[in-house]
This record gives sequence, structure tokens and C-alpha cells, in this order.
Amino acid sequence: MLAESKPILSIEDISIKFGDFTAIKNVSTTVNENEVRFFIGPNGAGKTTILDAICGKNKISDGRIIFDGEHELSDLKEHVIANMGVGRKFQAPSVFNGITIEENIELATARKHSIYSTTFLRLSKEKRDYMNYVLEFIGLQDKRFDYPTRLSHGEKQWLEIGMLLAARPKLMLLDEPVAGMGRKETDKTAELLHKIKKECSIIVVEHDMQFAKEVSDSVTVFHEGEVLDEGTMDSVQQNQKVIDVYLGRGGEK
Repeated sequence: MLAESKPILSIEDISIKFGDFTAIKNVSTTVNENEVRFFIGPNGAGKTTILDAICGKNKISDGRIIFDGEHELSDLKEHVIANMGVGRKFQAPSVFNGITIEENIELATARKHSIYSTTFLRLSKEKRDYMNYVLEFIGLQDKRFDYPTRLSHGEKQWLEIGMLLAARPKLMLLDEPVAGMGRKETDKTAELLHKIKKECSIIVVEHDMQFAKEVSDSVTVFHEGEVLDEGTMDSVQQNQKVIDVYLGRGGEK
């Protein structure tokens, strides 16, 4: 008998308020190990607000967020959550343009977020081997000595995904990773995520429905700060409420 997947993240009846405005209302969902979960829905539905809460940027008003079966994230600082194994990528790439592509990966591999760690401390052989693996994995091994300013938009996105992977997270949070990409770059990103899920769970906020269908194991549909539906992409596409508030408009670009 195959072992059942266990949750890497449990969101339990959380609400998030900004002053008198309730942005998230009693949201619950569970993400399993090695799952790719997509958060979809109209702009302003609360998708990124949830990501911000998971990584400690937003504080929740009610409920709990449990990571890896034991860690309650609600009162923890962002850097503590990151060190526990939650990696976050924002929509705009945030790589270090003043150092080489290899040094960007090296910095992430060291998991000591200072230039000192890569300038004065040598990586162990195991970490250096993993850094080389990541560079090859994202297809930038031949550009390792270039600076990020020479990369295309898609390559910068892959570099940042590689930097997250180099830190060996248990959960990766990606905010619109294929925004601004052409179909070829989007397809390569899909291939990367299929491979990454063997190493960690992934939550993706995305408006590209073809990409979501190709990559997701399951999706959570948000609308006005609440969960409207949850299941496979095929199943939620049959929900008339989802069609009315989101899919009927072709998604929002």
C-alpha cells in the first residue's frame, strides 16, 4: 500500500484584516508534500495576500497556519520562516545584478544572506556540487560567469527560481512566475516546476490558465477573499460560479 501524502501546509480558518477591511475571510486549505497547488481567481481575490501571510509579511487576524505539521507561522518573522524552509519569489525578479549568476546561486546555497558568506567563506564540496546541479538544472551553466543584466526576462525568472531551489526549501511560493514570458519560455518553466515538485511542494499564484492546467496537481479558486472552489483544474472549470466570476472572462491578464 502506498503511503498517503502528509500536509506540508495547513491553513486553518484564517482571516486577514487591514483596518476595517477584511481581505481574507475564513480561508482553509491543505497543501501536501510534493504537490503543486495553484491559487487562481480575479485580481483582488486575495491570492497574493495569502502568500504574504504564509511567509510572514502579512499578519493574520484569526485562525492558524501550520507548516510541516508542527510550526505555527502566525507570529514568526519573515527570516525565521524562510530559514525553516519556506522560499518566496515575487512577480518581479529580485536577483543581485552586481554579482555573477554563479555568485547569485552561491549566495543562496550558502543560506547566509550576506556578501561576506560568499566572499570569505568557502562552500563545502556538497554545497558546491549542489550549486553546480542547480545551474545546470535551470539551464544557465554556460552563462554562470555573466551578470544577470545580460539575461532575458525568462532567464532572470529561472535564475531566481534556481536561487530558491539552492536554499533547499520544503515549500516554494511563486507569484506569477510566467508573467511576461512567451509560450516557449512558459513551457520550459512548466518543465522546471514538474521536476522541482520531486524535491519540495509549490504554491503558484497565476493567471495563465493553460500553464495552470499543465502544471497544477490541484487549484484553489479565490473570490473576494474567500475560497470559491477547490479541486483539479478540470473540475473547477465545470463550476458555474467559477465560470461566472473568473473563467468566463478568460482569466485576468
